[in-house]
Parts: sequence; structure tokens; C-alpha cells
Amino acid sequence: MPELPEVETVVRDLRPKIVGRRIASVRVGKKSLRTKWSASWGAKIRGRRIEVARRRGKWIVFDLTGDCSLVFHLGMTGRLTVHSTNEIPAPHTHLRFNVERGEELRFNDIRRFGSATFYANAKALENSFERSRLGPEPFDLDAEYWRERLAATNRCIKAVLLDQTVVAGVGNIYADESLFEAELHPARLASDLADLEADRLRVAVKSVLRQAIEQRGSSIRNYVGGSGLKGRYQDEFRVYGRAGDPCPCCRTPIARIRLAGRSTHYCPKCQRSSSK
Repeated sequence: MPELPEVETVVRDLRPKIVGRRIASVRVGKKSLRTKWSASWGAKIRGRRIEVARRRGKWIVFDLTGDCSLVFHLGMTGRLTVHSTNEIPAPHTHLRFNVERGEELRFNDIRRFGSATFYANAKALENSFERSRLGPEPFDLDAEYWRERLAATNRCIKAVLLDQTVVAGVGNIYADESLFEAELHPARLASDLADLEADRLRVAVKSVLRQAIEQRGSSIRNYVGGSGLKGRYQDEFRVYGRAGDPCPCCRTPIARIRLAGRSTHYCPKCQRSSSK
């Protein structure tokens, strides 16, 4: 599933292509996405201009004129790209938004776990995020908030990083890479972390995400950015997906275990299971 760096890359790619344009029409495919597109939404967005393209967690938000919003989630295999209206749509293209100038914004999703949803006003969108208890952005993490959330749970720190109600946007790849950066074992209990360790992890998360954004995210399956280009950060992985390979720091073989229902990669020497 695309994580924060991949979603941010899509938004940055699309912003110069679609902001300021009006949605002239919408064409809907025969198969539904995770959230079924309502026929009434097409009429409500038709003629509205895209004013802002932004990201919230793993969500892509287009703010339209009239205080309404069009919100996308890429699911596991979703792609949101701009194409000429003359270009034949690829298989699994489920939504096509004509954005004038002979171009379309197309949502393609092989597995159909993605979604596109219309919100009539900013309050409705904010209420949706509040109902899902979406946590703060990693780049906005307050040190005291972060320490308190870690201290309040007996879950392992890998599970906490994956919890979107604690911090939004981090997934399996960047949780593993951030824990390696912070030199913390993924199975350690969050409540056992000292304040300095919690601070080290908070800084590591921001650092890893920024590096990944600079590399346009990670393309390990279907992901491409909003311009159709793949990411490059998969070439920089230090632990994720490298079980059995030597650690880039100490040459110890990278280990893999299962935590919080996900495969987890770490260095047994650099990320010891006890506090340093």
C-alpha cells in the first residue's frame, strides 16, 4: 500500500497539472471501487475548479470551489495520473475526470481497494477524518504528545508506528526503516522507551520520510507517481525486504519476524532488544 512519501509524490506531480482547472465531466467505469461512486457526485463537482491539491496522511485531497472536496485513497494498487483524452484508457481505469485542455485525470486500480469520495463542505471532510481518529502528521509531531502516546501503551513500537490514530501516513516500509535509523528493536514495548529514545525515533521518522519523498517514494509493486514515473527509494532500503542480507552498518544478517500482523525487518546487532 502506498505510504506517505508515495502519496505526497502523487500530489506534488499532479498539483501543476490540475490546480486551476475545472472538472468538465466525469466518466465512471462498470466496476465499483471500495467506496462506490455516487451518480449525484458527478453533477455536484461538474464545473467546479480545483483550487488546492494536498495530502492528509495517506489521503489525497482536492479542494474545489464552493468549499467542497474530492478525496482519493490509493488503496493497494491505485494510480492517479493525467492523460490526453485521445489516449485509450488502460485496463482497470475506473474514473475519468475531464479537466479541460484535452486532458483527463484518471483513477486506475487493479485490485479496487482504492476510493474516491465527494464531501460537500470542509466540515464534512474534517468530520470524516475525526471519525477515523486520524492522528497528526509525522512532520507536526509534538515531542510531549509523542512521549505520552508511547508511554500509554504496552504495544510494541512497530505496532504504534503503524497505528494511523497515533501518527498518520507511516506504513510497513517506513516503520522498519525509521526503527533502524533510530537503532531501536521493533519488538520493544513502546512504554519501555526512555524519553531520549522516543525523541530519537520521532526525529528518525521525519528524516526517513523526507529522504523517501526526495526519491519519489518506493516502487516495489504497482506504485507510480502522478506523472507516471516510478520511485527510487527502494534502492536505498537498509533493512526492509532485505532478510538475510548484510546490515549496511555492521554486516550482521538482517532478520525478519512478524509483528502487528506484518513482516518486520531489523538488524539484531544495531537494534538490540534491550535499552542502550
